[in-house]
Amino acid sequence: MKRRILMVLALLGMLGLNGCTETQPTSRGVYMLMDTSGTYTQELEQAQRVINFILANLQPGDSFAVARVDTGSFSEKDIVAKVTFDDRPSKTNQQKRIFRDQIDQFIKSVKPSAHTDITGGMLQASEWLNEAGTGHNTVLIYSDLKEDLKEGYVRDIPLQVDGFSVVALNVTKLRSDNVDPREYLNRLMTWQDKVESGGGQWQVVNDMDRLESVLTL
Repeated sequence: MKRRILMVLALLGMLGLNGCTETQPTSRGVYMLMDTSGTYTQELEQAQRVINFILANLQPGDSFAVARVDTGSFSEKDIVAKVTFDDRPSKTNQQKRIFRDQIDQFIKSVKPSAHTDITGGMLQASEWLNEAGTGHNTVLIYSDLKEDLKEGYVRDIPLQVDGFSVVALNVTKLRSDNVDPREYLNRLMTWQDKVESGGGQWQVVNDMDRLESVLTL
């Protein structure tokens, strides 16, 4: 009996040791959605500066993707650039230069889309970040948050963003918002409800000088 008890205690000790050695990933994952509908393409040069800021702050082992929001955004084809940075700093710097060049080419050639599928972009973002396996996930939405779906598109789908930080950037006010500010406030509240009901944290940042605090996780 004594021997059996000692064996059980040893087994429990091994299980406890294994449990203590399990660590959560500390890498960061950032997925940025860029609205390309209508006149919002005029805002993309500012979005490019945001991307360069993010690139400067991400470290080896972090993951970053930038995707466009267009008529149908639940697609890998809408990802403009994506990368998981190498553990070697020299390789990471090379990857950042390539990423920056890909964004430059996109900004120069982008054409406005007819519709704005933000929900589809969010679904794609959560899928990509979950597959990346990063420990701290942030989705940035560079948009006026006015979703305009093409007829027949179904987006009444709950977002799965448990533990994610979702940050709306540069939420410009539309002309109709000046007439009735409730439209602007309702857009913000609608997206906040979607994100928080999916387990995420919601934040709006219109002052780009505050972006550093968003990425300090």
